[in-house]
Amino acid sequence: MILLHTLDTLIEEKVKKGSHTLHQYYKEDLKDESFKKLVSLLNVREEVLIQNRSELKEASIEYNHCEHCKNLLTCKNRMKGYAYMPIVKNGNLSFCYQICLKKKKMDEKRKYLENVYVYDVPKEIREASMKNIYEDDRNRFHIIKYLVTFIEEYKKGKVGKGLYLYGNFGCGKTYLIAAMLNELAKNQVQSAIVFWPEYLRDLKTSFGTNFKEKFEKIKKTPLLLIDDIGAENTTVWSRDEILCPLMQYRMSEKLPTFFTSNLDLDVLEKHFSVTKDKVDEVKAKRIIERMKQLTVKEQMISENLRNR
Repeated sequence: MILLHTLDTLIEEKVKKGSHTLHQYYKEDLKDESFKKLVSLLNVREEVLIQNRSELKEASIEYNHCEHCKNLLTCKNRMKGYAYMPIVKNGNLSFCYQICLKKKKMDEKRKYLENVYVYDVPKEIREASMKNIYEDDRNRFHIIKYLVTFIEEYKKGKVGKGLYLYGNFGCGKTYLIAAMLNELAKNQVQSAIVFWPEYLRDLKTSFGTNFKEKFEKIKKTPLLLIDDIGAENTTVWSRDEILCPLMQYRMSEKLPTFFTSNLDLDVLEKHFSVTKDKVDEVKAKRIIERMKQLTVKEQMISENLRNR
């Protein structure tokens, strides 16, 4: 019995010593202003703070980063736009990553981009903005004017023709139309931007899975931009089973459709006429006629912005 009593006493003294040591560590931690400020915001017992001091130290570092953060680009936290923070629940602490105010505001500000479905287009195009379009080249003015007019008229409920915009490589054709679609997205207008060559490849491999869903999505979207048409390999399937019914539907439903290409319509017609198996000028002409009914044709020859 004496031995057991002695053992219990030793354990009790060790626990007390350990608690005293942890308390001392906690007091040292409080010398750090960020740590002190964070724990002062938490309405819990000191014992709880001491038990969670290691995680509180980690949280205080991220809390300090947020206190001095200028913008999301300079975020120093492990998860950009988030901070590892304590949560008080029933007098205890738990920890999780919480979104910061800057990221929350940015997400809310860019929420309109959810109205634009994009397929295989770069971030620059996804985030294109009318306020950031390049205006130093007068060769772009007539296109910018068209887009501004289209936005104004569409907001009034007046649905006009889309645009067949062709010109030299890298002159910003896709960016301009994407900027217009993003501007309309702020008014909850749904649209889609698809890089045509890759979209066709992906569509072909989706037979037996979600082919219909993928095709119907772009066929029925209120506004559609088919990017880089003419860069794909022409096949009977892509021309007669995909592009032709797509344009026919959008023509009958009066859904504005936009195209960008490096080819003028005459060259594009020749492109559509030649497949691996044969030459079919009649079907190629039908495609081009539908394009002419759907769009206004404009050319833009401008500086290659990708070399800037």
